[in-house]
Amino acid sequence: MIQQFLVRQALKMKMKDMPEAQRDQILALVEKNPELFKKIGEEVDRRVKGGDNQMKATMEVMKKYREELSGLMGNQR
Repeated sequence: MIQQFLVRQALKMKMKDMPEAQRDQILALVEKNPELFKKIGEEVDRRVKGGDNQMKATMEVMKKYREELSGLMGNQR
């Protein structure tokens, strides 16, 4: 429970410039499957450390996990 709170606060700080509705939607997805987002974050970090730029690494990893993300978004509605 405390971990969820801390993750939520960290995400809010990182997404402070994002519209609140979008931010809430993303937070809800992360809360549904935190392990998936942890895996995505770790893979993006590895790619960035390997020399990819942040945007390219993020886009490629998100494409890789497209089906899982789509499933989460479908369950959200």
